[in-house]
Amino acid sequence: MAGNVELISDAFCRDLAFGTGGLRGTIGAGTNRMNIYTVRRASQGLSNCLKHGHSNPSVVLARDSRIKSELFAKAAAGIVITASHNPKKYNGYKVYDFDGCQITTKIAKAIQEKISLVDMFKDVKYMAADSAFVSGMLEAVDSSIYDNYLSAVKAQSVLYGSDIDKNISIVYTPLNGTGLKPVTEVLKSSGYENVTVVESQADPDGEFPTCPKPNPEERSAMDEGLSNCRAVGADLLIATDPDVDRCGIAVRSGSGEYVLLSANETGVLLFDYICSQRLQHHTMPDYPVFMKTIVTTPLAEKIAKHYGVEVINTLTGFKFIGEKIGDLEVEGREEDFIFAFEESYGYFAGSYVRDKDRVLAAYLIAEMFCCYKTNHVSLPGRLQELYEQYGYTLDTQHSFKFGGPAGIEKMKKLMDGLRTEPMHDIAGQPVVTVEDYKDGLGNLPPSNVMKFQTKDYSLIIRPSGTEPKLKMYISVVAENRAAAEMVDDQIKSEIQELIYG
Repeated sequence: MAGNVELISDAFCRDLAFGTGGLRGTIGAGTNRMNIYTVRRASQGLSNCLKHGHSNPSVVLARDSRIKSELFAKAAAGIVITASHNPKKYNGYKVYDFDGCQITTKIAKAIQEKISLVDMFKDVKYMAADSAFVSGMLEAVDSSIYDNYLSAVKAQSVLYGSDIDKNISIVYTPLNGTGLKPVTEVLKSSGYENVTVVESQADPDGEFPTCPKPNPEERSAMDEGLSNCRAVGADLLIATDPDVDRCGIAVRSGSGEYVLLSANETGVLLFDYICSQRLQHHTMPDYPVFMKTIVTTPLAEKIAKHYGVEVINTLTGFKFIGEKIGDLEVEGREEDFIFAFEESYGYFAGSYVRDKDRVLAAYLIAEMFCCYKTNHVSLPGRLQELYEQYGYTLDTQHSFKFGGPAGIEKMKKLMDGLRTEPMHDIAGQPVVTVEDYKDGLGNLPPSNVMKFQTKDYSLIIRPSGTEPKLKMYISVVAENRAAAEMVDDQIKSEIQELIYG
């Protein structure tokens, strides 16, 4: 970095932002980087906040396989050290509340206020992790919690004793993260015995040698798994990201090729499957509730309407869904919650945790696959039936990177410009509604998000909360995929023109 003015400027242009996702950034020197000083400062601020609100606070500490995760974990408290699906140069610091839900806006703001008062060199109190005093304060999580967790996952089955053919070939990859043990154990103990693990991606490795972008959203992250599928003739590929909160899948088509399903496609399949099974077995609550984020496919709302399920929309981020599950629990309605998903490969059913759970996702996906297979239906075939019933819907996400201080300022100007001069038409259709979430909208808290809706298309634009990117979410209802892709390309070109001029 020495001598590179742009890199130095970016590394020290601001303090690494602490938000509803905690901290996340590239590893390196600087106040805008993940290093022992920024982690210690955040930990001291968090500790000060905990001491202010609790007489005898305790914390749970976890980490994944990322570079420096072990080092950062020795300096932190009450957090999970992970950068989730980001490339290897990133690490992060997720903070959870007492109920297991990631902190939301109000709590994040309170913690940030405490952090801002901490001088990272003068005010941080820490001791060596291997000191006798620290060792005496640390207690390993009892293994019964892990066993109870796996039992809770399997309790989310919606088969209710129905017999299905589980004789399928599954290839699983944890993408060099932490999913190997829980995912394979829950599958094999549930009768899915033919599970092949991608050997080159089995063990935790922060270098991610065969998947530089360990994100199931990325085609490149799935390549090793797909290669293994072809070698063994697998029926289903399941991949989880390093901290096991995202899950991607591929299935073998009738022609023998493997088809990657998007999170929206997998999500609507799971939602429809859960609803249909609950109705069949008479286990649907009287007032069922489904949750999704505002950037998740509107097709899910059509399915919900068909089954008479209430829809709760939240801001982007599963923490907001977790918060709503907690609200239902307070009202004594946790049994009314049946499913939730978001477009960034997060799914959840039940109320035993407050975050997206890829172990559960792998389990339900395998169950759904086998249930349909028993009835001679493929997942692509069932998806096509849903399109025929509700209309073809294409949902895509596109990202535009903005590095350094100048990039941050440009993103701000772009969002400000969309507010002062909103778009009047999208791909030839007039905009009929504009929704600005800056000051909050309905029951949703403030967020830097703009939504433009035409008769058949919707466009949502927001800055990423974890990366220097502007994210764009497009949803197109059209006659078929080819027609929808043409509209999607046109909308993307219009936004590129807006951004780059």
